[in-house]
Amino acid sequence: MRIRDLSPAEFRQRLTGDGIRLAAGPFQCRLHSGIPDIADELARLYAHHPLVDSKAFTDFHVSVQPGRGMRRWLAPQARFVVDAVEPFTPLPRNQALPMLEWGLNWCITAYSHHILVIHAASVARNGRAAILPAPPGSGKSTLCAALVNRGWRLLSDELTLIRLDTGQIMGLARPVNLKNASIDIIRAYAPDAFLTRPILDTTKGTVALMAPDQASVEAVDEWADPAWMILPRYRAGAEAALSPMGSGAAFLQLADNAMNYHVMGARGFDAVGGLVDRCRNYRFEYSRLDDAIAVFERLAGEAA
Repeated sequence: MRIRDLSPAEFRQRLTGDGIRLAAGPFQCRLHSGIPDIADELARLYAHHPLVDSKAFTDFHVSVQPGRGMRRWLAPQARFVVDAVEPFTPLPRNQALPMLEWGLNWCITAYSHHILVIHAASVARNGRAAILPAPPGSGKSTLCAALVNRGWRLLSDELTLIRLDTGQIMGLARPVNLKNASIDIIRAYAPDAFLTRPILDTTKGTVALMAPDQASVEAVDEWADPAWMILPRYRAGAEAALSPMGSGAAFLQLADNAMNYHVMGARGFDAVGGLVDRCRNYRFEYSRLDDAIAVFERLAGEAA
């Protein structure tokens, strides 16, 4: 049974009651909220994810709750809670939905030291994956969303998960975080994709979430082999072009974006080194999405 099999009333009742238990990649999560306003969009974001039995082991019990006291009504707030702990400062109540997503990302990063977690998007074609690490404002999520809406499989937008034993990338297939101008760009580029309503004035600017496609969610247990590490950079007017990156620079990029590299010691060093050795490493500059997609298609064709 999947989230889409629940009626809106059933989803809202579970979310605000005992919680929605679902599988997101290798993790089983219980999502709960005392803010029912998020229910309809949350149900559409996770429509294709499978429900998990209430007796099954749960990795993360997460919740967004209303502010306390007068903050329930005066400048109302949302609080993120994981296992009865509140690790973050409350946000305005209208940011409850992205707060839930950001908080779940934090949980995965904070507690998943059995895998290497890289702050990077990753997409796959025919079992071969491209890793896209990049700082904010580089166009990483825009490029990721465009690729997914042109036939590439979404592994992850924010957190790329690397198995330490095989070096393969695990699927996560959770919503894509879009910011500022990217929101309207993807609405126009992929009109059939579901995007939440834009939320203004967050710490990241205006944000909206794009639902993962059904095929990506249903293939989440199929690990992908890393084939390319591509550092994207959007620059207005630039032609889409790849330039080779040396192994040393590629290692530094991946290590710098690895969220738990500093706690993994030699295991992290070996995992990053293995990725560099297995991938063809590039810098990538682009401005037009169609041109960028064409470059990625050529890479996939060469690999085939």
